[in-house]
Formats: sequence, structure tokens, C-alpha cells
Amino acid sequence: MAERSGVGVAPAEYRPRIVDAQIERYMRIFGAVEITGTKWCGKTWSARAHASSITYVDRGNNLAAASADPSLMLIGDVPHVIDEWQLAPAIWDEVRHGVDDNPSTKGQWILTGSSTPLHDRTPHHSGAGRIGRIRMNPMTLSESGLSSGEVSLSGLFEHRFQAAKSPTDTRAIFDAVCRGGWPESLGMDVSDAQTLIREYIRLTLTESVPKQGKSADVGRRLLASLARNLGQSVTYRTLRCDMYGTEENLDDLISDRMVSEYVAMFEDMFLIDSVPGWVPAARDPKRLRTKPRRYFADPSIAASVLGMNPQAMLEDWQTFGFLFENLCIRDLLVYARALPDVGMEPVRYYHDDSDLECDVIIELADGRWAGIEIKTSEDKVPTAATNLNRMRAKLLGNPAARTREPEFLAVLVGIGEFAYRRDDGIYVIPIGTLGA
Repeated sequence: MAERSGVGVAPAEYRPRIVDAQIERYMRIFGAVEITGTKWCGKTWSARAHASSITYVDRGNNLAAASADPSLMLIGDVPHVIDEWQLAPAIWDEVRHGVDDNPSTKGQWILTGSSTPLHDRTPHHSGAGRIGRIRMNPMTLSESGLSSGEVSLSGLFEHRFQAAKSPTDTRAIFDAVCRGGWPESLGMDVSDAQTLIREYIRLTLTESVPKQGKSADVGRRLLASLARNLGQSVTYRTLRCDMYGTEENLDDLISDRMVSEYVAMFEDMFLIDSVPGWVPAARDPKRLRTKPRRYFADPSIAASVLGMNPQAMLEDWQTFGFLFENLCIRDLLVYARALPDVGMEPVRYYHDDSDLECDVIIELADGRWAGIEIKTSEDKVPTAATNLNRMRAKLLGNPAARTREPEFLAVLVGIGEFAYRRDDGIYVIPIGTLGA
């Protein structure tokens, strides 16, 4: 049932991930750790890199055994990985009880899963204080070797910065958007990698969605609508109008409630990430747009849904802009989660009633924050910098608002050669130089 080895079960060709440090930290703090994230992003390999044994719930007769006696899945040298635990949700409570039985022993089990359990089979207890939860995404550019990582997000918060030259050219950015950050696609031809991701989408729609009691056709329409509205804070009505291309008799086709259920399903599958709006201290939420913006877990999903390849993006710069923003959000989510004192929501956006906005706000638990604008190329930096300075002036202009000075403001660009600091203090950072 379990693979056991005195030297662990780490894959021989494991490529270190940014999340490794968080896994080690959580294993020192909690009795068990759960690693969640979309399929194929590398959860199992990362878990194995920190484990001594593993049980695959979805192999052989293990699922039947787990359904009969979930405690069997906990057997193995610790730290012990239980892969795809959500197929037998009762495992969760068994792990929780196991932690309670040995409260002084940390890092006993690592649970991995690419979806949350069906709502009628969810665990009875949250596991708070016992099981630490870690979110994992596909590989960032720095993890896949396409970014030098010389400009550190954590360093920027500590006011450390050194100018750097990006090793990543325009074509490499196009390829990175379409190939994605999937460990299996590293080194693949872009066309082959897109075939891989199309198969991932097909399996999601034809197998995973029906298992959740949902329609594959509705799921397909919603994925297409989310891709066309990528990074926008649109309403459910806008999504359903786009899904069916009409506003007539829309309620007969699909309701807001049904769209919200499908969105929640894709969130539970970790297929999409919702980025909430940011409300600074003492600001009226009514004057700010706080509906979430939605991105895919990897830009290659959106590119495949939209039928875009590198050549198509070259001919459709606007669509490339949306896909590039998705790539940046993916990387920033990973880099921000690696910060030692990050808040509950690592990445947010700002948009107020005067249409003043900022693509990314990263706020730490102690209230420190930073603002980042995302632009495809360096020629858009002056406009982005003007916008960032306007936001800073507005937020700091009212002393009673108690908004603190940002730790840094930056423009993250796709096509740009150098990372540098402007005279107004704003950083210009090519994505090919950014790291955790």
C-alpha cells in the first residue's frame, strides 16, 4: 500500500519549488500539512521531497480500503504522504485524530489533493490548529528558469534592490504564456505543450465536472466566458450573457445562482483564482469596487480556451496583454505566499469610484503594502507610473484615513531589458528578473 524507504521517496529529478520552504515551516508548526492546487502542478512531487513514505489513494484497491477503514491510509514511515486524500474524505478526520493523539509530534502527515471534497462529504472538522493548509500553483518563471529572480519581492519589502538585466526576450514570454508552468511541459515544444493542456481541459470538462453533478456544456461555456473576461470584475449576469451570446430570455437559460455554483466548482478544483478588491484602512467600501477579478491558475489554460498560440498573440496584442497579466498574477501569488508575514489574501487589486485603479496590491499582516501595475512593454511605463503616483497621493492625502506610505510601487513589464529605479522612486521590473 505505502512506498517506504529510509531515505525518503523524493523523486530523483525533483526541481526545487518556492513552496518547499513553506512546507518545511508548516511541518515544524502543525501535526499535518495539506498541499492543495490544480492537477499537474507538482503537488505530489513536492510532498514526496519532504516525506519518508507515501500512499496513493487512487491506486489499486486503496480507495476501497480507505472507504472501509480510512485509518489504513495513515500507515507508513513519517512524514507520510496521503495522495488524493479527498477521494475518501473521512481520511481528514482520521489525520486530525492522529494529530490529537500525538500533539507534540509535528509534520506527521502530508495530504495532497487537486480538488475539495463534494459538499455532501466534507470533513466534519476544519482541522484548525492541527492541519496547516498550503496552496500550490504551476511553476513560476523563476522556478522554470525563465527568470533570473535577481529582483526579490521580499527584498523590495525590505528596501533592498539591485539593478538587473532580463535574460528573457519577447518570444520567450509568448512561449511561456502558451506553454505554462506545468512541470510536465518543461522543455516541450510549445505546440506539444498546448496539446497537453487541451487534454487537461477536456478531462476536466468530460470527467471532473460530471463527477460534481454538473453539465460539461455549461462548464465549457463558462470557461470560455471567464477567458474572454480575464482579469475583469464582472457580474454573474455579464458572464451568463457572454456564455449564451444573448440577453433575451436569459433566465430561462441559466441563473446567477447557477453561474455562481459553477464558479465555486472551478475554484474548488483550483482551476481559477479569485483576486479580491483591496479596501485601505478607514476607506468606505461602498466607494471601492470589491467584486473579485478572476484569473486562471495558469495562463496556458486561458490561451488554450481562447485558441491562442504565440503567433496569434503577436497579431492580437490586446489579448496578449490579458494573458500576460494572468502570467504575472500566477507568479505574484506564488512569490507573495512565500513572504513570511503575508496577510490572509496575498494579492488584491484597487479600483475606486473615480476609476483610479492598481492591478496588484500586496499587503502584509502588519499593514505594510505595495502597489504594482502590470504592462506588456516598457513604453507604457510613464502612464503606469503616473497612475501609481496618483493613487499614492490620493490615499495619503487625507491624514484621517490612516493609510500608511507604501513600501514600494512598481511597474511589472513583459518586454523590457533592465530592472531599475526611476527618479520618482517607482521601480520598473521586467518579469524575467522577478523572484520570491
